Amino acid sequence: MSAVPSPRTPLSPPRSSRARIKSPDLLVAESGADLEGHGLRRTMGLFQLVCFGVGAIVGTGIFVGLSDSVAEAGPAVVVSFVLAAITCIFTAFSFAELGGAIPVSGSSYSFAYAALGERTAFLVGWCLLLEYGVSVSAVAVGWSQYVNELLNSIFGWELPAALSSGPADGGVVNLPAVVVIMMAATLLVRGIRESAGATAAMAVLKLGILVAFCVIAFTAFEDGNLSPFAPEGVAGVTAGASLAFFSYIGFDAITTAGEEVKNPRRNIPIAIMICIGLVTLLYCAVALGAIGALGADAVSDKPAALSLVVDQVTGSTVGGGIIAFGAVVAIASVVLAVMYGQTRILLSMSRDGLIPRVFERVSPRTHTPVANTWIVAALFAVPAAFSSLDVVVNLTTIGTLAVMAVVNVAVIALRRRNPELKRSFRVPLYPLSPVLGVAFCLYLMYGTGWSTWVQFVVFLAVGALVYAGYGRSRSRLVRPEGPAAVPTEG
Repeated sequence: MSAVPSPRTPLSPPRSSRARIKSPDLLVAESGADLEGHGLRRTMGLFQLVCFGVGAIVGTGIFVGLSDSVAEAGPAVVVSFVLAAITCIFTAFSFAELGGAIPVSGSSYSFAYAALGERTAFLVGWCLLLEYGVSVSAVAVGWSQYVNELLNSIFGWELPAALSSGPADGGVVNLPAVVVIMMAATLLVRGIRESAGATAAMAVLKLGILVAFCVIAFTAFEDGNLSPFAPEGVAGVTAGASLAFFSYIGFDAITTAGEEVKNPRRNIPIAIMICIGLVTLLYCAVALGAIGALGADAVSDKPAALSLVVDQVTGSTVGGGIIAFGAVVAIASVVLAVMYGQTRILLSMSRDGLIPRVFERVSPRTHTPVANTWIVAALFAVPAAFSSLDVVVNLTTIGTLAVMAVVNVAVIALRRRNPELKRSFRVPLYPLSPVLGVAFCLYLMYGTGWSTWVQFVVFLAVGALVYAGYGRSRSRLVRPEGPAAVPTEG
């Protein structure tokens, strides 16, 4: 085992033993965020970072989840997408400010540590297991659906249900979902340069596919297909927005690249704003085109709705096959980007002593956390293999919304506690913007339903017990190791 020197002595003590707040200066110094990050290598420029963001966002939510949102809201799903986007925009402002001020791999977890203390930070990291980890499983399940659509289009046959669906969907094991997770892990351990290059190529391809879909769908657009516009009223639009929000999950993964991005204080805020604007316009166009072409009833509850629309409009399976190929690529890129984000969150938590140290080990050859990546892949291949998409989507959504609400609160807390902190981007209309961000998050959380709330409360309770039983006593903030070596693999 080799070692890379890294200071462990805090620059300043925590404000109180109860809160255990870690200063932004300490977070940046420990990670080397203004230099080379904790053994990680800075290889991503602005274009690659934007592509990484698009790669993390555009996938199952629009290719698969669109039909579920339409089932709730009808043609008013366009309003649902806008409502979800507004929630993301307010929160994106907060992520941009914090990502530019504290450019470290910990993202929301580190922001909460600096603003609200260790206990809250741990629970945020726990919730991020839902956002980054469990969503990998959901995305992988969606990938399996389009793999079968592609195989049917090209060869006229599909994988048997026993090997392409979990028990809840009438199968035995979802083998394609496991395969895509393992493929992503293999690429991630090779290095961030290779992963970023692959993500960029896949992001450009899937954007082209979705633009082509819009062009085809709008050739068959009929105004009558938009009536009745909101058959379930405001309740349907709200429920649709809660589901549509899943389509935006991933933009905050941009901040997890804080230690592997060139000039992170400038590029992180810019990339977040570009991604949210681009994705919102694209989603609204896709939803409007799909419903305008066939009507809400034809799109509702169809697992491969975009391929269906193109097949119906063109009268051929060739176009649908192209869309299916685009979906396979798009969803694979989401698995890659989201798994990347998950490993970097765990790396930061491990660095702080809150989870086992194996997660912070970085390979001196590839400059990637190899063991961390394979553990994540193995852990989340299990629900991907045996769970249905619906089970994990709602729980992922409520966990993500809770994290985003905390990030908005963190902006307010840091403005008051650290007004002198260097901020390359400032939230506009402060403090109204983060307050509205919290309000919209809570509104969409309400729309997930009481059963999801019960699951979420239980999940948080388990997280609190894990922190009390493991993380609290091992925190390096109160038990500094002094000058030590960061473990590396090799």
